[in-house]
Amino acid sequence: MRLSIERGALLKAVAQAQSVVERRNTIPILANVLIEAEGNTVQFRATDLDIEVVDKAPAMVERAGATTVSAVTLHEIIRKLPDGALVTLSDDAMAGRLSVTAGKSQFNLATLPREDFPVMANSEYASNFTAAAPVLRRLFDKSKFAISTEETRYYLNGVYLHVSEAEGAPVLRAVATDGHRLARIDAPLPVGAEAMPGVIVPRKTVGELRKLLDDDEAKIAVSVSETKIRFATPSLTLTSKVIDGTFPDYSRVIPQGNTRRLEVDAKEFAQAVDRVATVSSERSRAVKLSLDEDRLVLSVNAPDSGAAEEELAVAYSDDRLEIGFNAKYLLEIASQVDRENAVFLFNSAGDPTLMREGNDTSAVYVVMPMRV
Repeated sequence: MRLSIERGALLKAVAQAQSVVERRNTIPILANVLIEAEGNTVQFRATDLDIEVVDKAPAMVERAGATTVSAVTLHEIIRKLPDGALVTLSDDAMAGRLSVTAGKSQFNLATLPREDFPVMANSEYASNFTAAAPVLRRLFDKSKFAISTEETRYYLNGVYLHVSEAEGAPVLRAVATDGHRLARIDAPLPVGAEAMPGVIVPRKTVGELRKLLDDDEAKIAVSVSETKIRFATPSLTLTSKVIDGTFPDYSRVIPQGNTRRLEVDAKEFAQAVDRVATVSSERSRAVKLSLDEDRLVLSVNAPDSGAAEEELAVAYSDDRLEIGFNAKYLLEIASQVDRENAVFLFNSAGDPTLMREGNDTSAVYVVMPMRV
C-alpha cells in the first residue's frame, strides 16, 4: 500500500477514528486503526467492538492495500505536522512497518495484520430513513445531560430513540432519565421512520455521533435494527450496538396536573442559581426557590460554608410555594433553553416539576425536588 494525502483531510479522518479507540485495551488490535486504500480514496476504520466508525478521505493511491497501525500514535504524528503538508503513507508488509513521510519528517510505525482486525457484521436494518443534521443534533444534545451514569441500571445509560405521538401527530422522540431528572424531546417523524423499532443509543455513541452533526447542511442516513443503529454521511459511517434492555415507561413520571406556573428569563435564572449555589455544600448542592406574587427568591443555607440569597422578578400568580432542588440539575435544565423564557409548572414541594421552553411542548424536562 502506498498513498499520498493532504494533512488536513488525514487529520480529520484519523481524529474521528482514534476517538472511538479505548485507551486501555487488553486486545492489541483494538488500539489500531485499519487503513484501506483503493481507487482514489482511503478509509480509516476503528472499533471498540460496540461502536465502529469508518471515515473516508480523498487520496492519491499509488498502490492499493490495507494495514493496521496504532490510532493514537498516528493521530499524534499527523497533529504535529505542519499545515498544508502532503503526507505519504507507505506499508511494508514483510517488515511489519508503516512509514509516514511529510517533507523532511519520517516515521516508521509497527503494524499488525489487517486479517486480525474485527469488522462489525452487517445487520439487516428494519428501518432506513434520512434526517437533517440539526434535527438529530437537537434530539441528542437536549436529552443527553439526563443520561444515567449508574452502571447497575444499564438500560438508563443511553438515549431512548423511538416513534411516538404528540398532539395527534407522529414524532421521532428522544428520552433520557437518571431517576432524578428526565428530558423528552420531539421532532417531526422523518419519512420512512414509521416502522423503526425503539432503541437505546449508548452514551459513548451519543458523544461520538455529535461530531457527525456539526454541519447544518448535512443529511444523515439513519438505519435501525433491534440490535444496531447506523448513522451515515457520504464520507463517514458510525455503527453502534444498542443497549439490550427495556426502557421504563417514562410517561408515568411526566406530571399532567401541575398548575402553578412560573415564567422566568432562562439566562437570568441560570446565572442567579449559579451565583447562590457558590456557597452550597458540595454534597447536596441544595437551592431553595421561594415563590410569591411575581417574585422569586433563590436561597442557599449551608451551615458549614455560609448563606446566599437573590431575588428575581418573574411572572407568577399562584399560591405561595417553597421548593428545593439540586442546583446542578436546575442549571443543566436551564441551559437547554434556546428561547428567552423558561416555564416551570409546579404542583407541591414534594412533587416532580415540569419545565419547558415558553409554550413549546416539543422539549419537556422533569426534575425531582429535594428537601431543604
